[in-house]
Amino acid sequence: MQLSHYAKFAWGVLGYNILVILWGAYVRATGSGAGCGSHWPLCDGEVIPGNPEIATLIEFTHRLMSGAALILVLALFIWGFRSFGKAHPVRLGASLSLGLIFTEALVGAGLVLFEYVANDASSGRAVSIVIHLLNTFMLLAALTLTAWWASGGQALQLRGSELSFILLGLGIIGTLLIGASGALTALGDTLFPAQSLIHGIQQELSPTSHFLLRLRILHPLISIIVGIYLMISIGFINLRTNNQTSRRLARFVTVIVAIQLAAGFINVLLLAPVWMQIVHLLLADLVWVGLILLSASVLALKTATTAGEVSSESPAYLAGREPA
Repeated sequence: MQLSHYAKFAWGVLGYNILVILWGAYVRATGSGAGCGSHWPLCDGEVIPGNPEIATLIEFTHRLMSGAALILVLALFIWGFRSFGKAHPVRLGASLSLGLIFTEALVGAGLVLFEYVANDASSGRAVSIVIHLLNTFMLLAALTLTAWWASGGQALQLRGSELSFILLGLGIIGTLLIGASGALTALGDTLFPAQSLIHGIQQELSPTSHFLLRLRILHPLISIIVGIYLMISIGFINLRTNNQTSRRLARFVTVIVAIQLAAGFINVLLLAPVWMQIVHLLLADLVWVGLILLSASVLALKTATTAGEVSSESPAYLAGREPA
């Protein structure tokens, strides 16, 4: 299928935002969040920092990347409203994307201004990290749906797909729980690195340990439970559909979930080195994007084209143009 210029741009914006997320994780993992001090949007009180240290360069690069991401999503929104009709789902996806990237910027600014960075181990930082993660996942979901709908995907319809909706909905909630617990675990690994696997276990079991360490055991448990659930439920959905796109997406998500579980085990064994944390997060993003695409595909299978609507196979739809 030939993608329109808008659809290609939408997929590109999604990919770029994943890169921004990964670099943000690198900022956290290297303790560079305070590289620009407590200043925002300026860096150390300057538009362009002079004689910056490594931490400053890392944080400043993240801010530049985040600013570019906001501009790209704004362009996605404007272009989408100019190219698609009022009832087209692309407009909804682009609107959600724009709103969520603004809240993403606000949460990021709050982390800096409240100094929830570097070595801060407060409960406020923990809560902020979880909020940041959930908003990031919602942003990725909105961008994914925008690109999917721009590529010919049909609007969501739950009628006749209630069981799939429940199974996928529980999977999405479970994946968010994995992400939230993973964010707390990654923060704990950064602030209180273990010297060995045994030392890490002792940290988690000690009643005098910081709450981030005592919570760390929850992440692998949630990941295993939800991972097994996803593979079983997606396998069941795969058996119930004859749509080849949904089947390919189901296989993709199942494989990535299995790889992610293995990567999590390796991450624990290696004591969470920075590079492995980035790989682990990338796989998490791929699981999330794949799950959103699978949900969009499965829940739109029974949507029929009605009078006055544009079919997902029509030239006007694929070209990203408003029908006459």
